[in-house]
Amino acid sequence: MSLVAGSYEKFIWGFKLKTLKSSQPPTLTPLFSFPSHLSPIKSVAVCGSAAASAASDDFVKIYDLSSPAEIGTLIDHDGAVTSLSFYSPQSLPSFPRNLLTAGDDGAVCIYDADPFVHLKTVHAHKKAVTDLAVHPSGKLALTVGRDSCLAMLNLVRGRRSFYCRLSKEATGVKFGLGGDKFFMVMEEKVSVHEAEDAKLIFDLEQQKRVLCIEPGMNGLLFTGGEDRSITAWDTVSGKAAYSIEDAHSSRLKGIVVLTRHGDDDDDDDPYMVASASSDGVIRLWDIRMAKKKPNPLTEVNTKARLTCLAGSSVKSIKRPWIGQTVPVPSKR
Repeated sequence: MSLVAGSYEKFIWGFKLKTLKSSQPPTLTPLFSFPSHLSPIKSVAVCGSAAASAASDDFVKIYDLSSPAEIGTLIDHDGAVTSLSFYSPQSLPSFPRNLLTAGDDGAVCIYDADPFVHLKTVHAHKKAVTDLAVHPSGKLALTVGRDSCLAMLNLVRGRRSFYCRLSKEATGVKFGLGGDKFFMVMEEKVSVHEAEDAKLIFDLEQQKRVLCIEPGMNGLLFTGGEDRSITAWDTVSGKAAYSIEDAHSSRLKGIVVLTRHGDDDDDDDPYMVASASSDGVIRLWDIRMAKKKPNPLTEVNTKARLTCLAGSSVKSIKRPWIGQTVPVPSKR
């Protein structure tokens, strides 16, 4: 398991999460920390051993977490890059197939992740793109922008297939893990929609602005923002399942749900949630203890103004060389 965070001070941090089966708490071990951009970092993404960061300097930096090292730069946008998203097939969650980037130029760039080759640029919005989300199937993506519009991209044909105006500007968009729903953030409100026809199911109302959302298993949606709390919403009933009040001393800027795939005896998967705040602290929580006002399992202080957080529950397996296939164990 790994976590990557970006900051206003242009630094990027990488951490390896070690979970122990004994009674000892998990630990966050630093992997790297250095100024990777020329301006504040706006977005980070992680998939297996691959990570990416984007900033206002128009660049996208690529990292290999198994080294760990910076391995390249993408320069296909004509403005600040605002959002990143990896896509990996469910059969190979350790190896990303594509990387999508969105920016202030209103465009979405699509890359092949092995190697990082630019495939297509789709002009999705008339103004800056604020966020993007890739469907679990990898066939389509949703974007929201400062033109107060929602766009759907056909990733098979590489073009925009749907575009509509919203009642107000949305700052975030995410698909549910099953792909049957998607969520949009509009200030203090998170709207829940059917993915098939974009029909509004209901709104999740918060007291203060929502700055980050992350879908979880069993129909849960985790939200955080200026209320400094982590709230888990039941997207079936539209009610709050539980909340970790005052999770940080400042507003939340990122939430990552960490799962433990392959553990048949784990009925509470996922049970760990990581959160990052603008005060520079990254904390790890056991959500099974959420109703008892838990203490964080572990935390680390970067002493910087964090702007984003991403993570992966999959072990950082080194990618095979180009042209080689992933070995499949023989059946006996």
